[in-house]
Amino acid sequence: MTDDKQKSSISNNQQRVVFCDFDGTITVEETFVAMLKHFAPELSSQLMPEIYARRLSLRSGVRQLLESIPSECYGEIVEFSRGRLMRPGLLELLDFLDEKKVDFAIVSGGLRIMVETVMGDLVNRASVIYAVDVDASGPRLQVNSELEGDEELVSKVRVMAQHPAEEQVAIGDSLTDFNMALQASSVFARDRLAEYLDEQQKPYTKWDNFFDILESLSQKWN
Repeated sequence: MTDDKQKSSISNNQQRVVFCDFDGTITVEETFVAMLKHFAPELSSQLMPEIYARRLSLRSGVRQLLESIPSECYGEIVEFSRGRLMRPGLLELLDFLDEKKVDFAIVSGGLRIMVETVMGDLVNRASVIYAVDVDASGPRLQVNSELEGDEELVSKVRVMAQHPAEEQVAIGDSLTDFNMALQASSVFARDRLAEYLDEQQKPYTKWDNFFDILESLSQKWN
């Protein structure tokens, strides 16, 4: 699916839009981070602590990591993604959002091919997917992202700005979701993201699986 087709599948000026991270949010484990550690172990051990400590931007750190990986590993990356577990309740949440006519946008700072591989048949249930594309035609992977920001390869705030709504709901788990969470009307946060939001005194709802989010939104929107 091309970006143009994706962008046409979500309409502007809606009452509500849900923006959901992928890695560690839809997936039970940090699939993208695990991939980087597997294919770029030495550089990951150097850069990831700097990224999490917010001394190195996601944009710079993730680009360096991805572009250090030989292109011949691309097929192995796809295989690495297969069979990764998704967090319980996603299908039920998607059914609820369809019933309420609320768009569900996946906004990932990781690779699009990993999102599509893990999601499988559910990939078409998302209204739109924003993620990082890579060119594997050269000796090493080359990053291609149309929505880079000052700090991120995929600026989640820029994505949100493209889909204005009276209520913008953010779902996430880590640093990649921090700016999106600060911008959102309401936030579902867990793990590192909850810690970052505590520091900023930004209100959020804790969650463990998508059934928790479904229950909360059902009470709020019914």
